[in-house]
Amino acid sequence: MKTKRAMILVSADSESIRLGANELLENLKEALDAYGLQDEVDIATIVDTGRSNILPIVVVYPEAAIYGPVKPGDARYLVEEHLYKGRIAEDLLAPPKELTGQIGSLRAHKGYNPAEQRIVLERAGRIDPENIEEAITHNGYEALGKTLAEMTPEQVIEVVEKSGLQGRGGAGFLTGRKWKFVRAAAGEKKYVICNADESEPGTFKDRIVLEGDPHVILEAMAIAGYAVGADEGYIYIRGEYGLAYRRLQHAIEQAEEYGVLGRNIFNTDFNFHIHLHAGAGAYVCGEETALIESIEGKRGVPRSRPPYPVTHGLWNKPTTVNNVETLANIPAIIRNGAEWYRSFGTPSSPGTKVYTIMGNVNFSGVIEVPMGITLREVINIYAKGMKPGSVLKLAQTGGSSGSIIPAALQDVPMDFESFRKAGVSLGSGALLICDQNTCIVDLVKVLLQFFRFESCGKCTPCRIGTQRAYEIVERISQGEGKISDLDTLINLAVEMERASNCGLGQTAAVPIRDMLKHFRTEVEAHIQTGTCPTGICEMMTKEVEPI
Repeated sequence: MKTKRAMILVSADSESIRLGANELLENLKEALDAYGLQDEVDIATIVDTGRSNILPIVVVYPEAAIYGPVKPGDARYLVEEHLYKGRIAEDLLAPPKELTGQIGSLRAHKGYNPAEQRIVLERAGRIDPENIEEAITHNGYEALGKTLAEMTPEQVIEVVEKSGLQGRGGAGFLTGRKWKFVRAAAGEKKYVICNADESEPGTFKDRIVLEGDPHVILEAMAIAGYAVGADEGYIYIRGEYGLAYRRLQHAIEQAEEYGVLGRNIFNTDFNFHIHLHAGAGAYVCGEETALIESIEGKRGVPRSRPPYPVTHGLWNKPTTVNNVETLANIPAIIRNGAEWYRSFGTPSSPGTKVYTIMGNVNFSGVIEVPMGITLREVINIYAKGMKPGSVLKLAQTGGSSGSIIPAALQDVPMDFESFRKAGVSLGSGALLICDQNTCIVDLVKVLLQFFRFESCGKCTPCRIGTQRAYEIVERISQGEGKISDLDTLINLAVEMERASNCGLGQTAAVPIRDMLKHFRTEVEAHIQTGTCPTGICEMMTKEVEPI
């Protein structure tokens, strides 16, 4: 067989596939065959984490030339020019705006910055997610092997606890401490659950991990199982993530075939099996106890707590529930140690955070940066600044349940402690950047519409509170509000946050609270003048009475 002299990588994320990536891949293979290059050139898929306006992307190594968008009909020409004739197909190169120079590196193309630090996304976009051998050649399952050969379960938990890793789903609870509780809980049967129900609007970071590097999650779950004393795990994945589901299923099959999952892993007496469970689109199932109810075949509604899942979880057995981003940190921590992990981020919030960026900025996509970066830095460095004519008005930090942060707080370090002191929350990491043309009343109305629709209805504060709050904000958006409505909204927010059974009702109060704390003047303008300062709300014609 001839020595491979080149490699072609084709983006295979959901959007690329929608735009014809599968057909493009087949056409490239046919073109390689036609030119007799099939034994000289490897071809594989990657998950692109860059901008969506140049998909599908084709990267050709060793030149690291990035082409995009590439249509299926371009395949033969690309192979002929670059791989047969040996010259860059200039007219297919990604636009200069996307690159550093005409032939930039993949890192430059994707909007990376030298300050970016990839731990969670270390392999995403660099390996073929459907080939376990590529994962293994990039440190895959090395941490699991180290765990089983050199460490006791208690030592694993100690390393994770010393690393300071906090849950990246939004709550920020210490992962090592959660594992310690499950380890200490009574009972022989225990479970590990990966919460991959990424249904927070605007959040797609977990999908990038699941589609781009499914093996990092399988390895992390096996390590967690060894640490807490579990031999079985579940991945509860959002039902809409069809590609991620298929790649996880394939990865599980490969891992079992290679002996890194299943029985007698690495020829030890440790057994660990992973099951996939697809959700049905209920936002509330992102809450860990509702997720557990759903796995058990029941209606996905939150349980009353205590008891907590660490002692009474899946089928009433001790269970650790960790989200995708949290678990994706584990193998690197085991390989490199707690002190290495603490070298990133801040003393109170070590490590990195994956953010999805969208809104009125020049770059939208996914970044992974050290904890403690500021919103101003994210916008100016990674998002390439606000769009022309746009001025930052606010940002929402965690999808519908995240805080609404005014521009005045853009220099607060983005870590759990700093945000908590500033009276805001980090949330899941979705950054919606909004300019001066965003109406705060309209934004909160949309959020409350989402919450009232997604409420499971189990508890009155959430079921009635979200509906009542929506009605009031809708009235304000139509110019029919009263100043007394603002006190009613504050009371509703306090009671929802205090008395709701789960995080859905509790966080539904957040946009109300932030709207009245930071943008009360704009809300009062809707009521007192009957006009929307941004012109977004379609105000009803009414006679405005003197204040």
